[in-house]
Amino acid sequence: MSNVSYYTEEGIKKLRAELEQLKSIERPKASQAIAEARDKGDLSENAEYDAAKEAQGLLEMRISKMEATLANARVIDESQLDTSKVLALSNVKIKNHANGMEMTYKLVAESEADLKTGKISVNSPIGKGLLGKSVGEIAEVKVPNGTLQFEILEITRG
Repeated sequence: MSNVSYYTEEGIKKLRAELEQLKSIERPKASQAIAEARDKGDLSENAEYDAAKEAQGLLEMRISKMEATLANARVIDESQLDTSKVLALSNVKIKNHANGMEMTYKLVAESEADLKTGKISVNSPIGKGLLGKSVGEIAEVKVPNGTLQFEILEITRG
C-alpha cells in the first residue's frame, strides 16, 4: 500500500538531511557502542551489550521508516496550485464562527507541521475539515468538545 505524502522542497531537504545524519553519524556510533560492550566480556550477563543492540535495532527501524517516507514523498510545485479550493500546501485564511477570530494556516505534511509558524498538518482535524473547501464555504470540524465552524475567507498559494 502506497502512502504518498506531499512536501515542500524545504521539507524534503530536511528529511534527506536527517536521514543522512542517521546513516553517517548515528549508525557508526551504534556499532561502536556494541563493539565496546562486547569487549567487556560475557555477553549473557552484559546489560550494556543488550542496551546497545536494542538501540541499534531502534535506529535501523527509524532509518527504514524514513527511507519509506522519502520513497513515497512527492514535492508539490506551489506555483501550480489551484486556489479555487483548499489543497495541501494552500495558505487558508479562516474565520472561527464561535469567536469571530481570523487565522491563516498553511496545510502541510504531518512532519512539516509547526503551529508556531502557522503550519498545520493536512491530517489534523482542522486540516481534514478544510481540504476541498472553497472560499465562502463553512468547514465543520469535530473536536473533543463539540463542532467548530470555520468560514473560508481566502485561499492563496504557499
